[in-house]
Amino acid sequence: MNEREMSVYEHIEELRKRILVVAIFFILALIAGFFLAKPIILFLQQTEEAKNLTLNAFRMSDPLFLYMKFAVIIALILISPLILFQLWSFISPGLYEKERIATLSYIPLSVLLFLGGISFSYFVLFPFVVRFMTNFSADLGISQVIGINEYFQFLFELTLPFGLLFQLPVVIMFLTRLGIVTPMFLRKVRKYAYFLLLVVAGLITPPELISQVIVLLPLIILYEISIVVSQRAYRKSLKIQMEEEAKEQLSP
Repeated sequence: MNEREMSVYEHIEELRKRILVVAIFFILALIAGFFLAKPIILFLQQTEEAKNLTLNAFRMSDPLFLYMKFAVIIALILISPLILFQLWSFISPGLYEKERIATLSYIPLSVLLFLGGISFSYFVLFPFVVRFMTNFSADLGISQVIGINEYFQFLFELTLPFGLLFQLPVVIMFLTRLGIVTPMFLRKVRKYAYFLLLVVAGLITPPELISQVIVLLPLIILYEISIVVSQRAYRKSLKIQMEEEAKEQLSP
């Protein structure tokens, strides 16, 4: 850990600088988002799910709001590694040297898991849900007139949360390194965690068993993986702590 303890004012000043860095890069990424938003929107409208629907703009401002929303989301995704690095840099002075090196490797893993969660939701879950909703409307004799803003809002609400849910192993590893959770605790609350994951699966999917199972299974697998990685992180954390304490005892 750092030899000099930082004051509360120094912590606040450090946090302000890091937020400022993120804000500057967000503006730059937002400019890039303005250029990338249009081709991405056009591409997503050419997918099989979108082609089978007639997308409409119910308000004059809908296309503009959709364009801005895409630009902001693209910008946040582009700077997500920077946000994680700034967060790591702010917390890392309170960690041992080996812990700082280990937790730094979480950043690329976190980004990959986020993209993996979005990909799983978009390519596996989203088509299934769209087909279910379309068939359900047809069974009721309802002709769907879908707004383009509502279509993409539904897409965001179904895919982006999965990007965050897939962060579970990284979050558990980091919390284990900080000593906030332990693998023993995760095993103890496993049945409550499963129930919570079941509730999450029910909230983000239609009231249909197959889609809920499609969501629940990867979440349970992620939780079990989190227990395994927490066990490894816990052992390494204890080893590092013992080594650092031994160094402090030997140092004059």
